[in-house]
Amino acid sequence: MWQKARHYKFNDKTKKQRAFNTMNDTASKSHWYFRKAPDGNADETTFEFVSEPREAISEGGIRVATLFLSLDATNRVWLSDWDIYMEPVQIGERMRGFVLGEVIESENKDFPLGTLVTGLSTWSEEIVSSGEEFTQFHSSGDQDLAAAFGAMAVAGPTALHGLAAVAEIQEGEVVLVSAAAGAVGQLAGQIAKLKGCRTIGIAGGEEKCRRLRERFAYDVAIDYKQGDIESQLKEAAPLGVDVLFENVGGEVLDAGLAMMNDFGRVVVCGLISTYNAKEPVPGPFMFRNVIMRRLRIEGFVILDHIEHYPTYQRQIAQWLREGSIRFDVHTVDGLGSAVDAMNMLYSGENMGKVMVKVSDRALN
Repeated sequence: MWQKARHYKFNDKTKKQRAFNTMNDTASKSHWYFRKAPDGNADETTFEFVSEPREAISEGGIRVATLFLSLDATNRVWLSDWDIYMEPVQIGERMRGFVLGEVIESENKDFPLGTLVTGLSTWSEEIVSSGEEFTQFHSSGDQDLAAAFGAMAVAGPTALHGLAAVAEIQEGEVVLVSAAAGAVGQLAGQIAKLKGCRTIGIAGGEEKCRRLRERFAYDVAIDYKQGDIESQLKEAAPLGVDVLFENVGGEVLDAGLAMMNDFGRVVVCGLISTYNAKEPVPGPFMFRNVIMRRLRIEGFVILDHIEHYPTYQRQIAQWLREGSIRFDVHTVDGLGSAVDAMNMLYSGENMGKVMVKVSDRALN
């Protein structure tokens, strides 16, 4: 069963742990700092891996040992000078990311020692915080922790909100998902299938397309590396597409727009093909279909819908527990590998959600 996060009472064990932490306040912990805006992919000049003395917690604060760091396509957007949906990371600041951690020192009754927490924080071995950016993470003893975090923290709520609240998918519709082998895409296809839709996924390479069909229940998988995406789509969807769940942009988006049925819905979740572009990216050539097919296009950012997280996470947790959906994680070991892991998102090397394993459970 999906159980509540473990809690520890403030007993002698807690006092000993605090004493141990106090004695080790001078121990060094590593963090990634943003140093220079990248020109394309992040490289050795973009970030600096810094070891610093351990920070002390203040009254009401917590110390969190990072267990897993989520790498997401939007990480690259946060380093840009674009006018984006949140304050970008500034030069000299610690790099930002979604983390899963464990409270290893606490002066906050809302976060007892041993509590698993998740939130938008920094690329750090340890995080000292007031707790404001964190929420408790409810884990299951029989569920892989990395997979549960990857599915429930960002990818699952994003896929569910995009399909249910934005696209309002209906049984019998044809749903097309780009970047279908990625974190959001693998779940979007399975959720659409659970809702009675026909699913078509676009991915790169024979192996990823095979996984779409065999593991994530896509009816058809389109390999964009084979070229002429539109012709492949015409064969896969002779009656057209009702919902496009867009994660890529560029020629993939163009091909999808060309296939839309009248009154179709285009959910714009990401445009990963444009994030590392060195020159302005032209808009879709098939944008005229917005008029010709009377399309509704809506972009969204899941952070705007945090109030729905409890509902979304309960549903994702239930599907995972039942085996109704699967979620694959591509785990890279060590915080020092975070930059290389982030670049996997743009090279397509990953097989599943990219995650960095920073440490093992701090308290057993």
